[in-house]
Amino acid sequence: MTTPQPQPPAAAADPLGSMPLGLFVFTLLYGGMTVLAGVLAFKQVQLWPTSLAVESGIFPFLLLVVISSTLSQLYGRDAAKRIVWWGFFPLGLSAVLMWLVLALPASPEMVAFRPDDLAAFERVHRSTWRVWMAGPASYITSLLLNIWIFDRLRGSGAESTIGLMVRGAIASALSQAVDSVIFITLAFYGEFDITDLMIGQVLAKVVLSLVLVPFLITGGVKTARWLDRKKEG
Repeated sequence: MTTPQPQPPAAAADPLGSMPLGLFVFTLLYGGMTVLAGVLAFKQVQLWPTSLAVESGIFPFLLLVVISSTLSQLYGRDAAKRIVWWGFFPLGLSAVLMWLVLALPASPEMVAFRPDDLAAFERVHRSTWRVWMAGPASYITSLLLNIWIFDRLRGSGAESTIGLMVRGAIASALSQAVDSVIFITLAFYGEFDITDLMIGQVLAKVVLSLVLVPFLITGGVKTARWLDRKKEG
């Protein structure tokens, strides 16, 4: 008589359980972008051919807007808000690890043979603490505002591609303008004249929100749906 073989539990067969694959992948991407935004914000990029500038954290931050809108569209406003609040975890943990690395002594070899690299690393990362502190304030305000506006604009035709793009553009433009004012003021006020940076930041975020973000949100929704179907298949 053949002894029946034990069947693996459902959790082992599907590690994600009932969690949609799109939600899982976009959550991972979201956590990475929260950390990267704080690091890249140290460098200001010129908006050629003008003298206006933007801080480079704008690029991953726009992806945070796209991801939060995508999650709100597919999995609901509450799910998107939870991801935004949980985004504080990788942000806070990365800040603690950065503090730890800066506090630990460098190796004798690096001190002896790569002092310029060591000095550059410490100079950049020790000077980003105002950026790290300004980030959470602008982050939570603008992203929750983005989700709220995006959700409030739901209505007749809002589920169509055009409706999705219009909602994404309006929500992103308004929330990113607010984000720019909060972040630039807290991170750089008093260090230099922030006028050009403030104007450039607001202008760039609003223009990108109107021109680029709608297509990214549409692509994000399609990608998440494709991932969900792939899991089901």
